[in-house]
Amino acid sequence: MASRIRLTENDLSRIKGDLVEGGINALLPGHEAELDAAQALAALAWQVSMGADEAISETPIDRFALHRERVAAKAPHPRASEAAEARPHPSAPAPAAPRPPEAPLGAAEAAAAGRAAAADCTSLAELRAALEAFDGCDSLKNAAENIVHFDGAETAPLLIIGEAPGPEEDRQGKPFVGQSGKLLDAMLGAIDLDRTKVHITNTVFWRPPGNRTPTDAEVAACAPFLMKQIELVQPRVLIAMGNPVAKAMLKTIKGITRIRGTWHDFNHPAFSEAIPAMPIFRLTSLLSNPAQKRYAWRDLLAVKARLKELGVL
Repeated sequence: MASRIRLTENDLSRIKGDLVEGGINALLPGHEAELDAAQALAALAWQVSMGADEAISETPIDRFALHRERVAAKAPHPRASEAAEARPHPSAPAPAAPRPPEAPLGAAEAAAAGRAAAADCTSLAELRAALEAFDGCDSLKNAAENIVHFDGAETAPLLIIGEAPGPEEDRQGKPFVGQSGKLLDAMLGAIDLDRTKVHITNTVFWRPPGNRTPTDAEVAACAPFLMKQIELVQPRVLIAMGNPVAKAMLKTIKGITRIRGTWHDFNHPAFSEAIPAMPIFRLTSLLSNPAQKRYAWRDLLAVKARLKELGVL
């Protein structure tokens, strides 16, 4: 409740005089126009001093309904002659109804459309073209400057998946650039790799507006393209960078702090065996919390050991 206004006896006497001068009927509904500005202010101050400091009606008012009634009352009514002219002639064919604008696809429809669009792609170039023509993720696509598909080798033993492009990635159309990119390059160099020997991508292919986290529906819409991309890249080991990526790819509800540093199976219908996947902290977390880098270093050493074990490093 709003704070009360305290008035002195002189204030109340002055207000009473103003109200008597304006006529006590001026306080009744429908007579507000009889008050001038000074009298209206005095009446309001008197009501507040009496404790009426909240504007509450005795009965509820549906102001949405009132607005609709006012809009309907203002709408022009067609004249009878115009209505008659609008009616089609009995012998004339009825005009075709105007086609409504296409509504955005729902999550299930977008995922189904994505699977259909990605299914026949036989190269990453075809997959990119299908992504550019895809309208099931317009909430991201329409707000982004560029599509951010992948960087690195088209087939690679190590696949690195991040969450989403950031501002610099959106400008350049390439994943993991800027400060995050420099950190990733240093991490890869520490295990005898570089961008030309790995494949780098994200769970979504356009920067979310305001750098927000992608929604589950947006991740699901892009998932068929990512799954087809994994099929084409043929990785032997996968790195899931950050909690959202680990949850999306590994179907886990555990947090990244609990699952990082441990191997998980990533199952893909195109492969007879599961791909070993290592969840690690995302690069932005490593930049903001350097103490986590020692854990990332351990995880990278485990990835390097697995690649050597598989004979691809």
